[in-house]
Amino acid sequence: MTTILLILLVITVFLASMHLWTRKLTREGTEKVPQPGEVVSVRGGSIHYVEKGDPANPTLIMIHGLAGQLQHYTYALMDRLTDDFHVIAVDRPGSGYSTRDTADLARLPEQARMIMEFLDKKGVSDPVLVGHSMGGAVSLAMALDYPDKVAGLALLAPLTHEMPSTPPVFKPLEIRAEWLRTLIGNTVAVPVAAKTAPKTIGAVFDPEPAPADFLDRAGGALGLRPSAFISASQDVIGVDASIGAQSQRYGELNLPGGVLFGAGDVILSPAAHGAPMIQFGFSYEQLEGMGHMIPITAPDTCAAFIRGISDRARIKA
Repeated sequence: MTTILLILLVITVFLASMHLWTRKLTREGTEKVPQPGEVVSVRGGSIHYVEKGDPANPTLIMIHGLAGQLQHYTYALMDRLTDDFHVIAVDRPGSGYSTRDTADLARLPEQARMIMEFLDKKGVSDPVLVGHSMGGAVSLAMALDYPDKVAGLALLAPLTHEMPSTPPVFKPLEIRAEWLRTLIGNTVAVPVAAKTAPKTIGAVFDPEPAPADFLDRAGGALGLRPSAFISASQDVIGVDASIGAQSQRYGELNLPGGVLFGAGDVILSPAAHGAPMIQFGFSYEQLEGMGHMIPITAPDTCAAFIRGISDRARIKA
């Protein structure tokens, strides 16, 4: 019995020390990346956003990917479009400084609903959605469920179909029990993430080099919070549960759309997630030598691509 109690004591002390370390890293992360925008409440949570450009211009809504935040767009891409567009970059529900109340809201239709409720409250109509990675899947969900409210889809390295397995860099997020992801998120996840950040960031940007200022200017430090780990884990499970049924509906899409991929993307396969969208009327382009993080590494090309989709949307309108 004494041995068992000793083991339990050691485990308790270890978890307590990890929790304190987590709280320290969380404070440092929010100090490094303070909240830059405003927050609007929606059913099930809230949406944090940054808005630039003349509201009289056509609107672009920028939706980031898994374990990301709106700074993936404000890093370089957003300002390249604000002269001609009204641009709103959002933190997806549960990401960045947005919130969501329950794990089931990680499913694609629920994330789509929450962002659309935000747009309705803002009085935004007929935007072109710019979705990167998992943000592409959310953008597709919005176009499917609210076809009269979306003018076009400009998808950057999007998740569009079921995957045989979670990409290795995101495999630690594949936790199905809420109690376990909460325990891990509040103890060991953040310290481990802090230690492995250079390797993880490098894997996401591969084959391109990651920018040295990713943790602050691109908001990466916001990932060093329990809420970021817990929400990202919920996203992995929620998307896995809903992307299959969603992909069966792509034949319903009837709007201008296009896909831009880095040919060297090691996170999402261009052949599996880009090329298949051609059959649904989407344009498809690849960037040689580029990887998954093209909104940051190829902002000029992404901006030109988005302008092209917007032009097609205005012609159709």
